[in-house]
Amino acid sequence: METIIAVFTAAYVLAFSVWFLSIGNLEFIVYVATMLILMALVGFSLGKAEYPPAILWALSIWGLLHMAGGGVPVNGSVLYNLVLLDLFAVGENPILKYDQAVHAYGFGVAAWLLHHLLTRHFPAMRGTASAVVFPALASMGLGALNEMIEFTAVVMVPDTNVGGYINTALDLVFNAIGAWVGALLAARRVL
Repeated sequence: METIIAVFTAAYVLAFSVWFLSIGNLEFIVYVATMLILMALVGFSLGKAEYPPAILWALSIWGLLHMAGGGVPVNGSVLYNLVLLDLFAVGENPILKYDQAVHAYGFGVAAWLLHHLLTRHFPAMRGTASAVVFPALASMGLGALNEMIEFTAVVMVPDTNVGGYINTALDLVFNAIGAWVGALLAARRVL
């Protein structure tokens, strides 16, 4: 199963890399490099981590959603800017955009993965509040790191689609929502 997931992931990363290069989207080349680093980390840790296939698929789907977000044109923009539900707005930023949903999903998956690693390597942690809190907070930290990577893209590439301060703050909020939901569901063994 791991090989199938790896081939699927490598195929879409390659396809989107070609697409981003062909349209001159240098911003997403930074993200492709990040994806390759993350794929290597997961690949090198497969033996010790014993990730369930569901986590590997969830990670791969997160990557696909991210690549599609920056690469699939929609209404003169990209999928990341698509408003899924027009619930309300924070300034000029509508809630709920595709971007926000992907942030929540992705850092929910990260919390699930971190819960798996914590309870696999420290079985006594199963069923404790720490097995929820630590993965949620660590996932939020990874979300902050993601925002730093986005900032790097803004500094390196003049025209990005990252958004401003409020967008970054909303990303952090949706990262946190996903992290806590993912950690809670993992701890309740829903995932």
